[in-house]
Amino acid sequence: MAANPDLQAVEFLLVDPNGVMRGKWAPADSLKKAFQEGVNFPMSIHGLDIWGREVAETGLHIETGDKDGYFRAVPGTLSRVPWANRPTAQVLLQGFTPEGEPLRFDCRNALSRITKALARRDFYPVVAFELEFYLLEPGTDWDDGMPAPVGATSGPDRQRMYGLDDLAEYGALFDDIRSATEAQNLPIDTIIKEAAPGQFEVNLKHRCDPLRAADDVIMLRRIVFGCARKHSLQATFMAKPFIEYAGNGMHVHASMLDGEGNNVFAGEAGEKNLGGVIAEVIRTMPQGLLLFINSWNGFRRIQPGSYAPTRAVWAENNRSVALRIPASTEENRRIEHRIAGADANPYIVLCAILQAMMDGLEKLETPPPPITGNAYENTSAQQLPDDMDEALQLTQSGQFCDRALGPELAKIYKDLKRAEILAFWAEITPLERTTYL
Repeated sequence: MAANPDLQAVEFLLVDPNGVMRGKWAPADSLKKAFQEGVNFPMSIHGLDIWGREVAETGLHIETGDKDGYFRAVPGTLSRVPWANRPTAQVLLQGFTPEGEPLRFDCRNALSRITKALARRDFYPVVAFELEFYLLEPGTDWDDGMPAPVGATSGPDRQRMYGLDDLAEYGALFDDIRSATEAQNLPIDTIIKEAAPGQFEVNLKHRCDPLRAADDVIMLRRIVFGCARKHSLQATFMAKPFIEYAGNGMHVHASMLDGEGNNVFAGEAGEKNLGGVIAEVIRTMPQGLLLFINSWNGFRRIQPGSYAPTRAVWAENNRSVALRIPASTEENRRIEHRIAGADANPYIVLCAILQAMMDGLEKLETPPPPITGNAYENTSAQQLPDDMDEALQLTQSGQFCDRALGPELAKIYKDLKRAEILAFWAEITPLERTTYL
């Protein structure tokens, strides 16, 4: 506050299990309370569906009195909001019970639990995210009210993957995005033109801090939304906004350091450690699919030939698989988890990946053989569900979700996804009406 005496407001931000950012605006002088005591929010905010409606099955709402918890500011996440209309700060919050204990169904607390469990074993994850998104033109109508991706109206074949002209055309927007990430201490790396009109990718640098890496994703999505709005555009991280174009993925790169700072996938034991991790990540992939693809729409992205994986397989230097080992030096050897949609909850995604990695390093089982060539044509490997209900059934059939998220968050997450499925089942589509009327 001393360094920013002009501040008038603060935006308190928290992330619910669906990966939706919620919160409230407050006077700037309330920041001190947020760090020392916490800001009051109903704990039931973690029991809302994707539309922000109460889901009674979670047991968090009126039947318990809809109690408040204390949501404290996360150190290191306080920054200015460059696109705000008045001098404004923002800070991320983390949930605690009225008794001061970490709220066990807060997704950030769930990831903190796994990070601490790894540290007790002298393991320290290094992770980085890649996020794809579309820039849209408000006021256009491309498909049933969906705005057109920028450039698409110039011709539907304007994919221009890795095109520099498209980056230059929106250079002022990307300059603002980069400036905002610098102001908010987000370690942004490359910006890429992706495989469809108006689709781009922003990569974040590796962090040896999974919590901050997940925070980076949440804040980056907010930056892209805010900067796009400033330039009279709209951004979407929706997993599959257009049937005819590529979906938006969120790829996760992950390695593991030992207590001396060495990559456990390098050196004499490196191959065995990597093999153990691959074996467990592949084995738990079907049960964990709903943690990576957390929206009804996200399952539309799982299509053959789309660079979104359809089978629980792995390979080295192969982008058709679910788990890729990128080309790298031995010291930088890592896994690339390619399943999650760009709208997924990054804390929950990391909970699932790191739980499997931790178990894999303990079991050290032999992985299945790697795939060669096009993984979409390999019919012998296990098919991943392309349906949210089937994915939920797989999640409910095993214990992996409970282990990765903890039983409290796991129950709420499954309740929320069931409610989401029922809501879509209750909707009759225009195609059905035009077909059967």
